Amino acid sequence: MDIIFALLSSIFASLTAILIKIGLAGINSNLATAIRTIIILIMSWIIVFYTNSVNSINTFETIKNLNTKTIIFIVLSGIATGLSWLFYFKALQIGNVNRVVVIDKLSIIFTIILAAIFLKEALNIKIIIGVLFIVAGTLIISFQS
Repeated sequence: MDIIFALLSSIFASLTAILIKIGLAGINSNLATAIRTIIILIMSWIIVFYTNSVNSINTFETIKNLNTKTIIFIVLSGIATGLSWLFYFKALQIGNVNRVVVIDKLSIIFTIILAAIFLKEALNIKIIIGVLFIVAGTLIISFQS
């Protein structure tokens, strides 16, 4: 099931790049990010309540009982996401979608390295070869004339 969700995520991420490139015409990229974030916030809460079988009391109890570590890492993740979106939208506003999206996907490499360091996830030869291909593909696409 994780593969299905990952594929759906990649499809919607690709739509995001195209739709926002069109939508950024004539608007500040930071304002566009803020508007998009409001939409995401509303949509996320609707999904939370819907998937929780309209049991909002349980949802708020869960939030109330979160431990400090969980809260800190959710906040840090939110900050990282916000910064990523701000830079991504600015890059899309001034750059070519093909180039920006490919460079943005270097996050795969950073994620693999950080997961190995902080989460102790194993690196093997397949992962290393895959990373090298990602780097090579990024260089080829990013620096074409």
